[in-house]
Amino acid sequence: MFSWATAAPAVSAAFFASLVEVVEAFTIVLAVGTVQGWRPALQGTAAGLALLAIIVIALGPMLDDIPLQALQLVIGVLLLLFGLRWLRKAILRAAGIVPLHDEMKAFAKEASQLQDAITRADAHLDWLAGLAAFKAVVLEGLEVVFIVIAVGAGRDLLWPASLGALAACALVLAIGLIVHRPLARVPENLLKFGVGVMLSAFGLFWTGEGLGVDWPGADLSILGFAVLFLLVGLAGVEMARRPRAETAR
Repeated sequence: MFSWATAAPAVSAAFFASLVEVVEAFTIVLAVGTVQGWRPALQGTAAGLALLAIIVIALGPMLDDIPLQALQLVIGVLLLLFGLRWLRKAILRAAGIVPLHDEMKAFAKEASQLQDAITRADAHLDWLAGLAAFKAVVLEGLEVVFIVIAVGAGRDLLWPASLGALAACALVLAIGLIVHRPLARVPENLLKFGVGVMLSAFGLFWTGEGLGVDWPGADLSILGFAVLFLLVGLAGVEMARRPRAETAR
């Protein structure tokens, strides 16, 4: 049985990480529904969710057969790599080296591709539109599944992590149904920066647990690692900005 004090970091990490992925999938599904109609969009989305459910049902029980320490080590390393990748991308975007992700541009790009297909009177347009929605749901959904497993499996916190991910899905769908447009105001890079910090902290903690390290303060050391990665990330933004500022002089 877990306490919510222990589960809260897993819930928040899964929620914010999933929020980014769900927003990206929602933008593509919305573009498909707006341009080609909601039938192929919903069919593609339903097929993608069904495939994700099959993957979770098939692979979920396998986690119980893996020794906990080995599971913590593998997931810790993967989580550390995943978190550092997000953090690096967020640093480069914050420093202005890489353009910020724009949901309106992503929506316009997907809508333009579908409009081009309509102009060509493609006979398989519904099928292609459904496939676009299916691909978006599966690709972004797999990242959500990985995040939930990575955040929750090491400490028997799969249910709290799943609740965090489901809450993110429900929030995006609720806002999407109300505004009926891409969620361009979501501060995606700020979320990615924060999630990169949290996932890296979890990854470092579980990698050490998998190697048998006895961390001072036990679970509280995750907060210490989060502060460490946050400071490193902020310093990275300043260091990345400096050469650009010197060049501009």
